[in-house]
Parts: sequence; C-alpha cells; structure tokens
Amino acid sequence: MAGIASVLAKAAAFVLIIVTGYVLKKKGFFHPDDFYLFSKVVVRITLPCAIISNFSKVSMENSLLFMCVLGLVANLVMVAAGFLLYLRGSRQDRAFAMINLSGYNIGNFTLPFVQNFLGPVGFAATSLFDAGNAVMCTGATFTMASIAAGEGERPSVKNVLKSLFSSLPFDAYLIMTVLAVFRVSLPELITSYAGTVGGANAFLALLMIGIGFEIRMEREKLAKILQILAWRYGTGILMAVAAYFWLPFALEVRQAIALIALGPVSSVSPAFTGRVGGDVELSSAVNSLSIVISIVMITGALAVLL
Repeated sequence: MAGIASVLAKAAAFVLIIVTGYVLKKKGFFHPDDFYLFSKVVVRITLPCAIISNFSKVSMENSLLFMCVLGLVANLVMVAAGFLLYLRGSRQDRAFAMINLSGYNIGNFTLPFVQNFLGPVGFAATSLFDAGNAVMCTGATFTMASIAAGEGERPSVKNVLKSLFSSLPFDAYLIMTVLAVFRVSLPELITSYAGTVGGANAFLALLMIGIGFEIRMEREKLAKILQILAWRYGTGILMAVAAYFWLPFALEVRQAIALIALGPVSSVSPAFTGRVGGDVELSSAVNSLSIVISIVMITGALAVLL
C-alpha cells in the first residue's frame, strides 16, 4: 500500500507540473508562444542530454535493439487501425484517422515518467522504441496518409530521411546505441554534464505540455473525437497487456512498453493533419485530450505494475 501511495504521490506531482504550466499561461506569466521556446530547449538540449546520461549507465543487450522494430510495428498497427476504422468513410476521414490514431509522444511525455519511475534499462528500451517511432512520426505515416487522402504534399524518401536525421533526439538515440553496442564509454565530463542537464528534462517537458495545453472543439465533432480516442486506447490497452505478459524481455523493459502503449498521440499529428488538408482543430482536440487520458492510464498502470 505504501508503494502505491508513493507512485500516486509522484504521479500527482507530475500532473501538478502540467497544471502549473497551464495556470501560469492563463495568468499571463507565460504566453502561448513560449511553448515553442520550451520545445526547443527540451528537444535540442535537455532530452538529448537525458538520452546520453541514461544510455551511459546501461550495459546494452543486443536483444534490446528489437525495440526499434517494435516501435515501427506498433505504429503500423495503429495506422492500419485508422485505415480500417473509416474503410467505408471518405478518403479524408481515413487519412485523418491514420495520422491521429498512430504515433507516440514519447520524448515529451512518456520518457519523463520512465525517467523517474523506471531505471536506465527501462529508459534505454523506451528510447530505442522511440527511434522506430520517430521513423513513422517524422514522415512515413504522413506519406501513407497522404496517399490515402489522394491529395496534399507527398514527401520524398530524401525529405523523410532529412527530417529524421535533423532531429537531435534521434541522432542521440543512434549515436548512443552504437556506442553502447560496441561498449564504448564517453568521458566522465560529458556524462556528468549530460546527467545534470538531462535531470531537468522531466520538469521542462511537463511544464511545456501545460503551456501548450488547449482544447477547442465544436460539439458536433465530439462523437468523432470519442471514436478516435476509444480506438486508440482500446488498442493501446490490448498492446500493453500483451507486451507485459507475453514479450520475452526483462520486467523493466515490459513495464516500459506497457507505459508507451498507453501514452498520448504524437505531438506532430496536428501539423501533418493540416498538410493533408484535414481538420487541424479536431486533431488538436484529440491530441490534448489524449494527454489527459494518458495521465490517468499511465498513473494507474504504474500503481499496478510497480
């Protein structure tokens, strides 16, 4: 009971950080545009440092590299689910569901939970999953949705790769994975610096979510939002249960996969929805509501799994 109370207290602290960002924005301390500044700091500084710090503490098992494949497969399952959901609907509806059912907001949302509740092995497993997830989120899913919509910009393989490798977290995943596989250690100065800076990642990422949180939607769109979210989290729960009980990995790795499966939709979904001519406001509402649902689900999962 004491263990559950500790998990709930820490999770409540995470929620309070998000609420703090939201309240301070409403009070005028932060402005909506500050979200982009925090996003730059998190994505380009604290998250890469957190990746470097945690990977440097792990003795990498080659079997963990399968997590990259799992990140790809999990996204493909959700893209397929989105396509099937509106198989008899319009092309635009299919493209919308493919983008907004798939993708995982790992770096800004799930990793702070993993960073604080699981150890370095769980963090490494989550990071490797995110490497596969990033391949889909940065262009592959958009390409498939664009084809399904029959309109919008269709990126080339060159543009997808350029987008992928221009992501500092992805570069950090790639470099640290290679170093870990070949048992190459970084100098202590670098790991010490990365550990100090990376320690701020959870706070800044959650505060950023609070600053960016906003829900605007028309009542007539509510049914579609609930349908998308029901499919997303229904599938997510099945994936979490299957991963926890059936995958042949260490407990901490299975716990990490379960948390990922219950995480929110990728933060880039509204942008890609706009690029295929979809309803950006509806996508933003799905995105914001998925954060609320994931807070509840991941907190509950931590109380049960830890």
